[in-house]
Amino acid sequence: MQTLYRRLLQLMPRFGVRVTDLAPGTSLVSRRGRYTVKAAGKDAWMVLRGAPSAWTTVPLGESGARLVLGETSAADERKLQMAAAEYLCMQHVTAMLELYGVNCVLDVGANNGQYAKRLRKHGYRGRIVSFEPTEEAFARLSKAAEGDPNWQVHHCGLGRENTTAEIHVGWNTMNSLLPASDYGRDRYKRFHTTRTEQIRIRRLDAVLDEALDGIDDPRPFLKMDTQGYDLEVYAGAGERIADFVGLQSEVAVLRLYEGSPPMNEAVAAYEDGGFEITGMYPVTRERATGRVVEFDCVMMRAKAAPDAA
Repeated sequence: MQTLYRRLLQLMPRFGVRVTDLAPGTSLVSRRGRYTVKAAGKDAWMVLRGAPSAWTTVPLGESGARLVLGETSAADERKLQMAAAEYLCMQHVTAMLELYGVNCVLDVGANNGQYAKRLRKHGYRGRIVSFEPTEEAFARLSKAAEGDPNWQVHHCGLGRENTTAEIHVGWNTMNSLLPASDYGRDRYKRFHTTRTEQIRIRRLDAVLDEALDGIDDPRPFLKMDTQGYDLEVYAGAGERIADFVGLQSEVAVLRLYEGSPPMNEAVAAYEDGGFEITGMYPVTRERATGRVVEFDCVMMRAKAAPDAA
């Protein structure tokens, strides 16, 4: 991989792109006054402005990765914050999976498999069980899971009841069982048009035994990203929610969907189930005000930690 990366860098000057080595495994690629730093074998791309002499390099832990900071526009700053939050969230999640000995992640609202692929990229090798109800996304999810024997996919949604329902589709990664709110329609043009698709919904406690089948001493983690429907998924676990050592839920400060719970209500429900917050990471912000729209909330059952007293 490193050899291929080096060959690509050697070809770039032919296209008017300048390549400068900053450190072993880290190169600067620049063109038209904009700079992109790529750490070979790492996850992050950073878009910067300004002369290299004005940059600040910050080591990221003991991984060998570096964060390079320079002069940024307001738009670049937003992109940097969101990219950093996503990266740090996945780093935190995989650290929690390791700390709590998680051996099965239930990926609810899997879409095209982005979350599962990030887990693999960050080093998680345990079982992943993904649930995606819509036709187009499930086809892409199935393709993504090919060749990974420890990644199962199921063509259904999860909710409070075993039933069928109509889901709004055509909203890309934001397909939802709930209609868009007035705020959501003002924020996203994609909500102005919609079509629906009938899907199957199952309760979480009805699929859990199948998901955990064959795992000795299962220690599952529940990831939910269902566009306002996470509490319905959670309710469908019933008493089996006690089997989970942790969860991740997208909680809303500013609600994009009618009927979705506010952040305080969702967090309170999870806390009542014995989970405690270990991390909160912004998913989206308003450009004009800087207000956070949604957070990825990571919670663990502290008493389930292997070294807990």
